Amino acid sequence: MKITERIRNLLGLAKVSEGFFDELADLLVEGDLGATLAFAAADELKSRCRSKDLRDGGAIRAELKAVLAAYGKEATLYPGRDGLDVFLVLGVNGVGKTTTCAKLARRYRSVPGGTILAACDTFRAAATEQLKLHGERLGVRVVSQGEGADPGAVLYDALDAARSDGAGLLVADTAGRMHTKQNLVRELGKLDKIALARVPAGRLHKLLVVDATTGQNALRQAESFAAAVSVDALVLSKYDSTAKGGVALAIAREFGIPTACVGTGEGLDDLADFSLDFYLDELTGSVA
Repeated sequence: MKITERIRNLLGLAKVSEGFFDELADLLVEGDLGATLAFAAADELKSRCRSKDLRDGGAIRAELKAVLAAYGKEATLYPGRDGLDVFLVLGVNGVGKTTTCAKLARRYRSVPGGTILAACDTFRAAATEQLKLHGERLGVRVVSQGEGADPGAVLYDALDAARSDGAGLLVADTAGRMHTKQNLVRELGKLDKIALARVPAGRLHKLLVVDATTGQNALRQAESFAAAVSVDALVLSKYDSTAKGGVALAIAREFGIPTACVGTGEGLDDLADFSLDFYLDELTGSVA
């Protein structure tokens, strides 16, 4: 049974037992909120329920949602308004980063001046070819160099191309560096410096893609990437493949990073704005 269904069933009980809050905390841990956040939320809910004398499952669910809402953060992306915006897309191998770049290009295809993709992942085999294929399908220009090229040089060329074309958005796919290899993660700082030097303040957005199915490992990834660059927002990929996804709350609480988008399927149109309200409805079992 899914975690959300078990939470729904627990909150649907006619009578709240003594072990209710302990069981709820355990379910929140299984939902990938992490032990610290899960038990803190359960304790806060217990305190609120006692002070307000809440006994009904529906009222307790609403209170739980309010407790969790205090930890969550959402961000909205509005690229292409009166100039060039740059999305520097980060993440480890296997999280769906390159596909997310294509989804972002698809989602914002109507920005004034159009969108350009930059193949800055010059380390993974076939990464450039994959992005070029997406570009052909989308009718979007892809700036690239050969395998093993300097990612910074690719980004530099892509910024020149975006300005020359009058593009409103540049989406740069970076190498899926393993977060355990700190020397590789630090190289992201070089791309960050190039972008910061050439992109006006407020127009560079560093998006970290994390796989919703990986649980607390995503928290460790966020920690490593946040140490390398200042991450602006999360993209929660493969959200449709999990009944959990609570790690978005854990990351927001631990590092203050909001979530901007969630992947809702494998198609290029399957990317949605993150709604904290709806996310919490799903997590607490308010919606089926």
